[in-house]
Amino acid sequence: MKPRVKLAESTFTGGTLSLIEHDGSYSISLDGKELMHSRANESELLLGSLGVARLNHEAGGRVLIGGLGLGYTLKGSLESVGDKTIIEVAEMIPEVIEWNRTYLNNLNGSLLDHPQVETRRMDVTRLIQEAKPNTYDAILLDVDNGPNAMVCETNASLYSKNGIRSICRAMKNDGRLIVWSAGPDHGFEKRLERAGLKVEAVRAKAHAGAKGPSHFLYVADF
Repeated sequence: MKPRVKLAESTFTGGTLSLIEHDGSYSISLDGKELMHSRANESELLLGSLGVARLNHEAGGRVLIGGLGLGYTLKGSLESVGDKTIIEVAEMIPEVIEWNRTYLNNLNGSLLDHPQVETRRMDVTRLIQEAKPNTYDAILLDVDNGPNAMVCETNASLYSKNGIRSICRAMKNDGRLIVWSAGPDHGFEKRLERAGLKVEAVRAKAHAGAKGPSHFLYVADF
């Protein structure tokens, strides 16, 4: 049996992130608890493709992805947009970007050098708050464990009433918000609806061969 190899780690206020390689696959863990795995990428790919599904391929657009992870949301988005759309990826932990450019370059990391991709080394919450009104056609969030913050407590503000208000302000009038969640969150769904968004909870499989869905994608449209 092939051993698990720790390739790198990063310690920050939320704990210690570790990048692990095992038998050709990769995972990122927080204090020993696995957050994501390269073989369980179906929901992230769906997040990327659904997030940009309403965009006009002939017109230029701007998409924001919050959370780089192993790069599958970025991959799903790039495979589904026209060549005039710019995709910003905001990642608050610099080491995660570094890991993608080095250890994970042959996975999805090389996409960071795609001419349509712009990388922001900052908290997506602050980026949204500082964005000019009507900036984004779509905002795709795979931050933390979903609306229930696990990695960083400050992430909870992104899904609060004020956080949703900031997101709506940063999006265009026909924009789409889509949020990855490990499980159902009816309170978050209600907050989205009270903000004037039409919400659909889409079930998503963790991997293509899974018997049933295990995650949620909250799709919210103006």
